[in-house]
Amino acid sequence: MPKPQPLLPGLYYHIFARGNNRENIFIEERNYPYFMKLYHSHIEPVAETFAFCLMRNHFHLLVRIKDEHSHKKPVDGENISQKFGNFLNAYAKAINKAYGRMGSLFQHPFGRIPVNSDAYFTCLVAYIHLNPQKHGFVPDFRKWPYSSYYDFLKAKPTRLMKNEVLEWFGGTAGFEEFHRNTEIDGSIKNLIEEDG
Repeated sequence: MPKPQPLLPGLYYHIFARGNNRENIFIEERNYPYFMKLYHSHIEPVAETFAFCLMRNHFHLLVRIKDEHSHKKPVDGENISQKFGNFLNAYAKAINKAYGRMGSLFQHPFGRIPVNSDAYFTCLVAYIHLNPQKHGFVPDFRKWPYSSYYDFLKAKPTRLMKNEVLEWFGGTAGFEEFHRNTEIDGSIKNLIEEDG
């Protein structure tokens, strides 16, 4: 298998990973906030988050890697990729310790697809939020508690790039309407690499 491309400063990426052998990476509810705590600690210094969804056996993120103007030191794509790897390793070690398991928790390497068009970005936001419905975890994606969907609709502060995303959709009403009218197997299918 060829070595994955490093994450490059200034670019947007669809980041995803699933459990090794499709096993669950979130065993109980307390794992979800712990995952996000580690995410903020490891990834927030190097990337801005536009959307996320955590599911029992995999997750999806839409991020933009910060560029040189956002850092005090020069940005190195290999180093940024390693930060994502360190984050996943830290979570895997905690899960292994807590549940008495051994070995890799995630399939390697984690998925990374450059978001290279406006259409991809637009559809990817909805795809990420619709994913729990796609995989049958809930009949309605709005019922899934571990995604960023409701962070865009609440008035309280968030670590997401909320204003940028809502502006992209023309406001909250446009954001909700796009999600309501998007079919996973329709306009999104040809833009998103199958994630399993």
